[in-house]
Formats: sequence, C-alpha cells, structure tokens
Amino acid sequence: MSHPIPQCEPIDPKLFRQLLGCFPTGVAIITTHTADGKPVGLTCNSFSSVSLEPPLVLFSLRKASSLLGTFVEADTFAINILSQSQDQLSGRFASSRIADKFEGVAWRAGPLGTPLIDDCLASFECRVHARHEAGDHDIFIGEVKHMSTGSADHALVFYKGAYMMLAESLRKLVLEGQLGTVDIDEAYRALYGKLLRLACERGSDEEVDAIEAAVDEIERHQGADALPLRIEATARFFSSIASAGHNEALRLMAQTMTSVLRERMTHVIPMRPRPDVFPLRRKVVHCLRMRDAEGAVDALDELITMLRKEGAARVDEAAVPAPIEG
Repeated sequence: MSHPIPQCEPIDPKLFRQLLGCFPTGVAIITTHTADGKPVGLTCNSFSSVSLEPPLVLFSLRKASSLLGTFVEADTFAINILSQSQDQLSGRFASSRIADKFEGVAWRAGPLGTPLIDDCLASFECRVHARHEAGDHDIFIGEVKHMSTGSADHALVFYKGAYMMLAESLRKLVLEGQLGTVDIDEAYRALYGKLLRLACERGSDEEVDAIEAAVDEIERHQGADALPLRIEATARFFSSIASAGHNEALRLMAQTMTSVLRERMTHVIPMRPRPDVFPLRRKVVHCLRMRDAEGAVDALDELITMLRKEGAARVDEAAVPAPIEG
C-alpha cells in the first residue's frame, strides 16, 4: 500500500544558510593558476574528504564565482588548510575588492606547479579527477598527488558565520565579566547606528519585513518560560538589521556582537519581559520604512538606554545579600 507524499513547505534560503552554519567547518584556501601562470585562489569551507583508495577530496564552487572558468580550465588545484592565526588570509581571499589576492602573501609552487601558501596546517596538491554540476555550485573532485604539513597551530574553525576562536574567546570574556557594560553599549550604538543608516539607504522592503517579523516574535514570547525564544528573536532583530545594511564586514562584526548578546541574556542578566520598550522597536521599524535614518538611530539609542537601566537594577538587586535566617 502506497502512502501519500507529505506536502512540505518551501525551503527558506536564509534559514537554510543559517542552519547550515550550525555545523562547524574548517577553513581552506583553494588555489590554482591561470593559463598564463598567474596564481589565484579563494576562501572555502566546503572542503571534504571523499575516498582513501584512491585518495580523493572535493570542494564546491559557486557558479557565480568569477574564478569558476579558471578552475574549470585548470587540471590541478591545491587545498591549503588555515590555522587560527591565518584568519586575515581567510578574509583576504574571500574579499571581492582585492584584485591580486597573492600580493604580499608568502607562497611557493608545489610539485604540480600549484600555489601552496606558507605556514598552513596542511596542503593537498591535486589533479582534477571529476567535476559535477550541482544546483548553483560545481563540485570539483581531486586526486591527491602530493601533500605536506606545516604549522602546529590549531585550525581556523568557522561556526554560525563567525570564526569559532573569536566566538569562544568572547563567550569566556562575557561569562567572566571582563567586558564592561559601558563598552558594550558604546559598541552597540556605534555598530548598529551605522548599520541602521546603511539599511535606510540599501535595505529592501522585504528586509525591513524581516526586522518587523523579529519584533513580532519578541513581543509574542513574553511568558516566564519563554526566555530562550525571546533571546533568539532578539538576536534575529539585530541580525536582520545587519543583513539590511549590506556591508559584509559590518555584518560579521554584528554576528560577534550577537554572540555577546546571547551570552549576557542567558548567563549574566536574564531579562524579564519588557512590554514598555515595545514601541521603541516598532519605531525603529517605522523609521526604516520611512528611510528616516536619524529617527531609527535615536529610537535604538533610547531602547539601549532603557534596557540598560533595567539590567543595572537587576545586577544591583542580585548583589544585595539575602537575610540570614536564625
């Protein structure tokens, strides 16, 4: 007896990307050379092993990548596994604004002639074994012909849109109380003030809708047992603002600040429901729709001020010792 196929909701691309980020990955720079011998490369976290016999590995590349044609024409490529001290290289090879990624970068040609970056944890030099089209990516499978080891440092790990090394360091600082409240507030005002101004210039109506949807979620989850849902909705409120600003560097900074927000709300100052600040978030959304940057920034400033007063009061309250019964 056949069973009816259940009807599934369409996959939301933004949520799909967000949930994929829950799987920590290493970071590599994939390199090859052009037909005239120029070294080229890009940052990638889609590297994976495939087979031991023969030794096969793969990476996937967006069809929209400007380097797709170069990799299609090349018969070799190299995987350079980055250490946590090479996060600047990761950013450099991921940037579309840097024309010559190899300028000032120490590298050497491997036995197959492909560029190998110095001081990486490991490098695998491969001949192309197969290439497959898969959706909006091409999958390149390479047979490892040469490999080498380098630095003994820890690996650079990418998790939820941020380098785990940075996220874990921030978490420790927050839990140990080494990040001052005043400093955090200044960072939020400066970062999100800039992002709100950019969102007024660049954000689409759909992106403002996403910010408003996060506000709806915050207001919906006000029960005593709804703190985890309220924290996630608050994080989406700020991350949606960052997305609407369309500045990748600031968006990554915002993801770092979101990690700080989650840790403080979860472990340092668990916040009670605050319906008194609902109008301020609504005002931020309204000003974004009206493209009123200064109004949006002022509303956010007032929101941070009111929430901070609450946080300070709760910290003071927690510092008062309980009476001794006797």
